[in-house]
Amino acid sequence: MTVTVNGSNGITFNDGSSQTAAASPYGLKNRIINGDMRIDQRNAGTVTVNSSGLYTVDRWQANQTSAGKFSVGKSTVAPAGFTNSYLATSLSAYSVSSSDIFFFLQQIEGLNVADLGWGTSSAQTVTLSFWVRSSLTGTFGGVFTNSAGNRSYPYTYTINSANTWEQKSVTVAGDTTGTWLTDNGIGISVIFGLGGGASRSGTAGSWQAANLYTATGATSLVGTNGATFYITGVQLEVGSTATPFERRMYTNELQLCQRYYWQQLYTETYETILDPARAGGTSSAYGTFYFPVTMRAAPSVANNGVGNFRVNDSRGNDQTCNSITTNGVTPSKATLVFGKATANFTVADCVYVNTEFTNDAALYFNAEL
Repeated sequence: MTVTVNGSNGITFNDGSSQTAAASPYGLKNRIINGDMRIDQRNAGTVTVNSSGLYTVDRWQANQTSAGKFSVGKSTVAPAGFTNSYLATSLSAYSVSSSDIFFFLQQIEGLNVADLGWGTSSAQTVTLSFWVRSSLTGTFGGVFTNSAGNRSYPYTYTINSANTWEQKSVTVAGDTTGTWLTDNGIGISVIFGLGGGASRSGTAGSWQAANLYTATGATSLVGTNGATFYITGVQLEVGSTATPFERRMYTNELQLCQRYYWQQLYTETYETILDPARAGGTSSAYGTFYFPVTMRAAPSVANNGVGNFRVNDSRGNDQTCNSITTNGVTPSKATLVFGKATANFTVADCVYVNTEFTNDAALYFNAEL
């Protein structure tokens, strides 16, 4: 087999196929995590967006300025080669005001885009590509922004046929000014607009010193009751050409998601959670949970109700938990204290924590950007 190697263009094979430098399979080509929408740890199904910062499908966040205008969730409607998509559905025919905005986005960690050099004279060009399907046709919009929200690049793309999968790509010259984080904060936000007012929109095709969320003149999904918008195969890569979607192993993609969110679910009646634990005094037990991957930062900790947990000792003292507190949280582990009302433990007791007799239990660890 004859191959031609070019330092800029990559490798060309004798059958005419090529592997471009920008499409290298080595390392992380696609800066978007869960771009094919397979991972849904929260398993919330389709939910109405009543508050900002709502996550359903991992790494994808929905936002709004007026509650209840659209819903989002994971769908099995997908183009050939994909199994899932992200679905947004309009719940009314809402006319946006000047300051309204409805959108979903992925915030990319600065460590994953540091090599792009944005904010410097060597800023690299990137290409955003994706598959999209909508019940509406016309011009749709979105924006690239920095963490401070003072640098924005509005972009547009056209959906030509209703209810038909179409592949789109948008090429953006990297910003040579502004501040773009290269640490574990927000490096780049990639926004897809679903409706925005005049003060939140900007002319597509150039960098602007403003906090924008969509492009001027873009179609408003929330303006049509029942309108649908599906997207999948989202990829952000270096270069001016969209290359085939980078498919990572499910386990690898899950681990990338777990850097930002991890949940531990217990679905069996009286299922053991900590055994052995340690007595944290006469009325509590504590133990350490080690995360499957190092998280972006020390996560916040939540649960689905303290009454779903039960605290026990080897002498038969068995009581419903009435508090869960933290006793040290790092990006790699969290020590939790499970309290109960009756002080009948001793330090020498072998204690343990399990689910309630009739309830499932869950712990949630969140280090989202």
